[in-house]
Amino acid sequence: MSGNGVGNGAPPRRARPTIEDVAAEAGVSRGTVSRVLNGGVNVSPAALAAVNKAIKQTGYVVNHHARSLVTQRSRSVAFILSEPQEKFFEDPNFPILLRGCTQALAEHDMPLLLSIAGTEEDRERVVRFIAAGHIDGALLVSTHAGNPVVDRLTGLGVPAVACGLPIGHEYDLAYVAVNEAEGARQATAHLAKLGRRRIATVTGPMDTPGGRDRLKGYQDALRTAGLPADDSLVAHGDYTRASGEVAMIKLLQANPDLDAVFVASDLMAVGAIDALTEAGKRVPEDVAVVGFDDSPAALTARPQLTTVRQPFRRISQEMVRLLLARLDGQEPAAVILPTELVIRASA
Repeated sequence: MSGNGVGNGAPPRRARPTIEDVAAEAGVSRGTVSRVLNGGVNVSPAALAAVNKAIKQTGYVVNHHARSLVTQRSRSVAFILSEPQEKFFEDPNFPILLRGCTQALAEHDMPLLLSIAGTEEDRERVVRFIAAGHIDGALLVSTHAGNPVVDRLTGLGVPAVACGLPIGHEYDLAYVAVNEAEGARQATAHLAKLGRRRIATVTGPMDTPGGRDRLKGYQDALRTAGLPADDSLVAHGDYTRASGEVAMIKLLQANPDLDAVFVASDLMAVGAIDALTEAGKRVPEDVAVVGFDDSPAALTARPQLTTVRQPFRRISQEMVRLLLARLDGQEPAAVILPTELVIRASA
């Protein structure tokens, strides 16, 4: 006996619903259903509602592969993180952005593919994947100046949106950023208002907009307050907790009398507090600490961090909005969002 289920008591397999089934259920033409599935252009509200209701009733599922053969669109987007893989799991900001972008794209029935491009080999692999037409656009996160992926995507004509100012591509790449310098200025000014006079900083990488512009905001605030801004009060990190600890140790060695520190990320600020505690310094009594991000790390720190809040949910939504606009043929645009100083126990 054959194994097709016929004659052995098994129920016959139900055929997958088709566009024709949806059209019949909705009482419209096949062409109307097709227009609804491709964005609803030139479809009346009544027909749109009828088709959407019929899709639910019939259980119709769009065959994206078949559609992509016709439209030359994959309806997929890549989330390209230009950092080593371990940073994705250590830094809480990246999963937050990934989740926000995934949710925003889901409203348009578009999947998001995570691509780690932290090494030269990873970057080549990602570019080959994109060049093969597997995605329609890209969301670029933690992109450093000179990153060849940006040049390659631009050369391929792939629509992309960067999270943060794309150094070197400020005028030809869409991006969503916060006002990095103003956030850092507010953080440093807050420390000065508390009466702190030896205010140090731990920067991010200087080939990133956050590293560069948060340092500028710190320096501007010191000048306004009439406070010293010598090089010995500046140490550099890479946004990891370990780098924040190492940088804080160097700052204490050079400036044992420092009484405050603005740290360019919450995760580095937690590392700085580790170093201060090890050195016998109390936070905030001896050294006040302010971070940047208002990530989950700010709430788990002891004491909880005063920090500069980035609106991560809105950043994700705006990145997706700009990317969809690029996919529709619009020119690259930029969105600059405000930050907010959140005062807690560390300063």
